[in-house]
Amino acid sequence: MAAVAAAAACGRSKSGDSDVYERKVNDAVPGVEEAVGLRFKTPPRVQARSKAQVREFVERQFAESRGARELGSKEAVYKRFGLLPDTLDLRGLLTDLLEEQIVGFYDPKTKSLYVVDGSPPEAAGIVLAHELVHALQDQYLNLDSIQNVEGDDDRVGAAQAVIEGQATVAQLGGGNVAARLPGGWDRVRQMIREQQAAMPIFASAPTVIQETLIFPYLSGAEFMRHVAERGKASAELYRDLPGSTEQILHPETYFGTRDAPTRVTLPEPSGGKIAYQNSLGEFETRLLLYEHLQDVQPAARGARGWDGDRYALVDTPQGQALVWLTVWDSAVDAGEFDDLLGQVIAKRAGSSASGMTGARLQAEARGVAGGGARSGRTASAGGRSYALTTGEVQGHPVVVYVDVPAGAPTALLDLRDVRLQ
Repeated sequence: MAAVAAAAACGRSKSGDSDVYERKVNDAVPGVEEAVGLRFKTPPRVQARSKAQVREFVERQFAESRGARELGSKEAVYKRFGLLPDTLDLRGLLTDLLEEQIVGFYDPKTKSLYVVDGSPPEAAGIVLAHELVHALQDQYLNLDSIQNVEGDDDRVGAAQAVIEGQATVAQLGGGNVAARLPGGWDRVRQMIREQQAAMPIFASAPTVIQETLIFPYLSGAEFMRHVAERGKASAELYRDLPGSTEQILHPETYFGTRDAPTRVTLPEPSGGKIAYQNSLGEFETRLLLYEHLQDVQPAARGARGWDGDRYALVDTPQGQALVWLTVWDSAVDAGEFDDLLGQVIAKRAGSSASGMTGARLQAEARGVAGGGARSGRTASAGGRSYALTTGEVQGHPVVVYVDVPAGAPTALLDLRDVRLQ
């Protein structure tokens, strides 16, 4: 969802006619080149667009982009996770949200920077500085290809954090902006949140929408601060982008002993067929825990040992099911996550939960089958059955979450057929 939004809009102010935009761009180019540490290979093209043309662009993004084509499947997954209300029209919300936010944007397909007609020229410089960074990035890093990576939203989210974080820092005046502001980076974070919260559609959106849209700007700017402190050049960073949101949230896992995410390959489930699959990553795992527990510290702690994950939306004769396998750095991390996710399921299932917060049950036929399964719990409510199982795959501790329609078997995975890399 964030990739669709980032492809469509970054600007937050308004601008004027084409000649004014051209002057603003020419004035901003030297500062952008200095902030990024690279030079434009070709001059950026600037064009004005009406509100109607902007809407056409948004609709085209939904029709053509990889992320937008998958939006229906993602909507189903996020509703199964309880991150979105069942009645929400996600595409409609995102269309309204993007129209609210778009004022300037860079389009990697046309290699042009667009600004919306009727905006005050004095504000255009701020928007153009941000979008100019994207135009410069695209000459050294294919933005279109990054946004169209398939089946690994966590990796896309990490790349977007670099792209938007670098543009945000440059827009605010360079890597030392925090030193010039009372409150430092805490004030920068507050400014970004205040800017978004001032928009009514954004402010009323579900938490997962708000946070996934803010993440590339906020956590990305924080990550770029660490890049600047270590003197890492943009060209070097582009050749070696972070591969997970874990590396954005915890820069030591990128700059120190590299903690690359474990890649998970799920087998075709028993009694069903995979309709869609992708990854959440540490950031959205944290969001899931927070959404249901409403407590920041346990949510952050419970996601901290994340080492990889894969979820699959599964078509079964009884209806759509969801299976999610997470890999953890240690058995302690897996156990803590298992406990917190058990609380989430118990909370969602309510008083009808069967065994989710009580004694553990044998894992076989409780969400996974085969060697490696250790223990599990189940709950049933609202026409759904949930299973939570801990186990081990190739020496790695794993936790498996299953959500199926009532009457469907919960033993969707055989851990012997799961592959980790």
